[in-house]
Amino acid sequence: MSFVSEIPAAPSAQALAHFSASLAYETDCADVHATLNSGNAPDFVLLDVRGPALFARGHVPGAVNLPHGKIVESKLADYPPHTLFVTYCAGPHCNGATRGAIRLARLGRPVKIMTGGVTGWLDEGFELTSETVHA
Repeated sequence: MSFVSEIPAAPSAQALAHFSASLAYETDCADVHATLNSGNAPDFVLLDVRGPALFARGHVPGAVNLPHGKIVESKLADYPPHTLFVTYCAGPHCNGATRGAIRLARLGRPVKIMTGGVTGWLDEGFELTSETVHA
């Protein structure tokens, strides 16, 4: 028996519920990229929740810089309450996207995390920009 099979897989119905539910909380770099490059206006606001210095060094094109510690209702006033926000940070080693998502959820805002962050974006072969956009 291997380390992989030592703990049995969940029954298929439970696995389906688990994996389906995970997509309610996260999206990936490829889906964000496809949407941003579709020619249509995105149906979400992409938030880079890192600090301004890291944002200035390079970020996902179209992202708005709003550090997770500064996500407050007054910064969101220009967005309708139903606006979907997608947060990202440096990558899997960073929990800023989660911190930002928590703050948005506490404010009653729909939110997902872009898994992989900047690291995932670059791993997919997508380019960053240094164009500045702030919330």
